[in-house]
Amino acid sequence: METTWSLKELYESFESEDFLNDLNTVDDLIKRYETYAQSLSNIDKNEVKKLEEYLEFQIEMASLFQRLFSFCSLTLSTNTSDEKALKYSDILNEKSSALASSEAKVNHWIGSLKNIDSFLSQSEALKDHSFLFHEIQQFSAHLLSDKEEAIVAKLQNTGSIAWSKLKDMLTSKLMVDVLLQDEVKSMPLTMARNLAHDKNPDIRKAAYEAELKAYEKVDDSLAACLSNIKGEVITLCKWRGYESALEETLLKSRITKKTLDAMLAAIVEALPHFRDFLKTKAKCLGHKNGLPFYDLFAPLGTHTQTFDYEQGTQYVLKLFKTFSDELAEYAKEAMEGAWIDVYPKQGKVGGAFCSNLHIIKQSRFLLNYGDQFSDVITMAHELGHGFHGYCLNEESILNSGYPMPLAETASTFCETIVKKAAIKGGDEEQAFAVLEQELTDATQIIVDIYSRYLFETELFKRREESSVGVKELNEMMIKAQKESYGDGLDPNYLHPYMWACKPHYYDASSNFYNFPYAFGLLFAKGLYAKYEEQGEDFPKAYKNLLAVTGKLSAKEVAQTMDIDIEDQAFWKKSLDLIIEDIEYFKQLAQKRF
Repeated sequence: METTWSLKELYESFESEDFLNDLNTVDDLIKRYETYAQSLSNIDKNEVKKLEEYLEFQIEMASLFQRLFSFCSLTLSTNTSDEKALKYSDILNEKSSALASSEAKVNHWIGSLKNIDSFLSQSEALKDHSFLFHEIQQFSAHLLSDKEEAIVAKLQNTGSIAWSKLKDMLTSKLMVDVLLQDEVKSMPLTMARNLAHDKNPDIRKAAYEAELKAYEKVDDSLAACLSNIKGEVITLCKWRGYESALEETLLKSRITKKTLDAMLAAIVEALPHFRDFLKTKAKCLGHKNGLPFYDLFAPLGTHTQTFDYEQGTQYVLKLFKTFSDELAEYAKEAMEGAWIDVYPKQGKVGGAFCSNLHIIKQSRFLLNYGDQFSDVITMAHELGHGFHGYCLNEESILNSGYPMPLAETASTFCETIVKKAAIKGGDEEQAFAVLEQELTDATQIIVDIYSRYLFETELFKRREESSVGVKELNEMMIKAQKESYGDGLDPNYLHPYMWACKPHYYDASSNFYNFPYAFGLLFAKGLYAKYEEQGEDFPKAYKNLLAVTGKLSAKEVAQTMDIDIEDQAFWKKSLDLIIEDIEYFKQLAQKRF
């Protein structure tokens, strides 16, 4: 079985004739698109023809840029020092930025069209992309003039983007002095935070205390970064005509406020169960006053079974086949077709990802496989992303992109298939270890994410009135954690500086970068509950659902399976699956007190 991926399906090399020709085509395409943008005021051409030309341009651009950018980025991901990939990546970024002015003109024009449906109905191609056009119209209503947009883009380079870079620089250079076995070791913040997973409780506590102490060196500067970034967001939202940053995020996420409210109400109702999990974990670790923040990620139990890559692939294929032959066949093609780069190596990036390549109807998967059960889970997760891309293969490339709340649907679903089987089919020790890890992850995505949502809501409210400093930020974070975690956490050991270490707060273009994670997990869980109800009738409907994620709102996507995401009952059913796991975990944990 091949363990390195092949990229020759994109290009043979950076010197290949195909690559260099496509690179030159970009310049020609940009010029042609500029001419097209200028011609939109031409009254001799009818609107339908202009819209069809727009589609042709967008499809050509999306296909060309996906092939070129993917070849560069995938090459770099397995060899971060590849000089040619770095060079051409920079060249492509520079070239693509030249499209911004034309893109703004075109979007303004599309936004200005009255009764656009009357034009779309005159062409099959336009009808197939009606969601795309309506979305452009929605966002164009919030565009400033071409000149103002250009000014904002320039000013952001010395505004929010500069503040964000300063935050990255401060936290990346911040050293944490951790007391380890009577010796103080100085280490980067990321390394100190990773000690939260250490098996030694003394190390976990020492790392937590040292981390909090370290923030004091940079907290005033970080508070200024955060306050100024959010200040810019508030100003721009007002200029663009958004009621709030939340309204903008909901629009980008393709979900309604009613959906968000229904999900959050269900989460609040379920919080006592998550607190029970935390208190049970606390007892397992010998704590009497709830779980200290530093033990949130403390490992419990051990999953002793190992899986080499061959065993891991066979295990995943066997379980995928219990869901559908098509899912298993897809995974097998990926495993045997040199789509997966399997093992860690020097120069390769960490973590794991899936890159769906619509242009060649394939995907590429990067793993750092290490023979642990967690590596098997990661493989299943990424193959789920790939299956999502596979279900979109017959759609137009312009209908193949989906918003973040729907992005984790297929991956979480595939993860759930494997985890459920491991819990049911393994011995008690394995079930306990898998359950604890699963519930710890779910607690982060539900409980911690809710605390972040509460914090950011309060932050925007206060920033409307004035800038905010360290003391206020710490108080807001503690308040949010107490409201979300309740008595699940020891109130003497919370984390007032969570605002300082999470990068999500510092991106002016992605506010409330929290609730989409909870949506993704719970939507996938809700689909799994449907699967348990419907059995063999489910896979076909599930595939159809994934196929429309690029051209419908989240509500419309869910409706294809008779799910109402604006109804709290759906989210409650999703959470009930996690609550079942919590109850089983508590049973297994009783034997350990």
